[in-house]
Amino acid sequence: MPLYLNDDQTMLRDTARDFVASEAPVSHMRALRDAEDATGFSRALWKQFAEMGFTGILIPESEGGLGLGHVEAGVVLEEIGRNLSPSPFLATAVAAVEALKGTAAARAWYPGILAGETVAALAIDEGPKHDGRIAMQAERAGNGFRLTGTKQFVTHGHVADLLLVAARTGNGVTLFAVPEDAAGLTAAPERLADSSIAARLRFDGVEVDADAVIGEVDQGDGPLARLLAAGRAGAAAEMVGVGGGAMDRTVHYLKERKQFGMAIGSFQALQHRAAHLYSEMEVARAAVLKAQQLLDAGQDAAEAVSVAKAMTGLATTLAVQEGVQMHGGIGMTDEYDIGFFMKRARVLAEMFGDSNFHANALAEAAGY
Repeated sequence: MPLYLNDDQTMLRDTARDFVASEAPVSHMRALRDAEDATGFSRALWKQFAEMGFTGILIPESEGGLGLGHVEAGVVLEEIGRNLSPSPFLATAVAAVEALKGTAAARAWYPGILAGETVAALAIDEGPKHDGRIAMQAERAGNGFRLTGTKQFVTHGHVADLLLVAARTGNGVTLFAVPEDAAGLTAAPERLADSSIAARLRFDGVEVDADAVIGEVDQGDGPLARLLAAGRAGAAAEMVGVGGGAMDRTVHYLKERKQFGMAIGSFQALQHRAAHLYSEMEVARAAVLKAQQLLDAGQDAAEAVSVAKAMTGLATTLAVQEGVQMHGGIGMTDEYDIGFFMKRARVLAEMFGDSNFHANALAEAAGY
């Protein structure tokens, strides 16, 4: 598979680039932050995403969506990252859609996602780091289940219409679709380093009926694996956008900032650093595209997804750190946007496992 976009994907990229840059640039994120917005994103903008057809990229045509793939979803995510656009696209239109795909629950939730009316949140993590451990219990209760436990780092969890919750049942793990107004569910929102909002969720005997099960009881590993693969590849794509946006701003600054009567971009030492950064970002972009293509082909993409998440974590960290360094002292101020890219990169790096988590997964897969 060639590691570049085809004509249709290039057209989608151009459309997404124009739309996101116009409707949700960095200034949009600044405005939400300065207003101390309690939601963390704009529902009106989410409706616009739906009107553009973006929310249905991964939803099959038979369900009213576009029936496209992870490459196309990644195209949109890269532009979201490039503009630091606060959006539930990754959790809702990518990870949640993939988890629901092929299950009875999809019929209940896809229409709202397509219309830009439903926001999903992923209640997966329970500890301070993403480690795959699930302690939450789901016990049989009448015709359904009773959920007890806690989750954290649930992006948009305080305002989501739908929560995808992983819990332990009798002989395995089951994934549940829990509505936000379920009795016994409490959410404590916390603002993260990048001004986005995630929640700590507490389930005190939350009761759901059998229809809340995504897939089959005790067989949630399949939907959960689809959710994590889509989420990790999507987060990697968004990180490529964050790193690319930081790099673009840094190169622009190198061209306009003058010292000793000449642009600092003419200094060879800074040229070498910029060239190194460009090469690292291109390698990361290729790794992400490879993982997306394998997911779209229905092949085993676990290792490719881990490579993509690990490499984008390292490359984007380099991009934002070099960006602040080459901006000099002013790069640490609120006046310039470059600092916001560093903050967003930090949050995305932790989401669905950081570089160390995925490097370890690759090592274990290789027998180390």
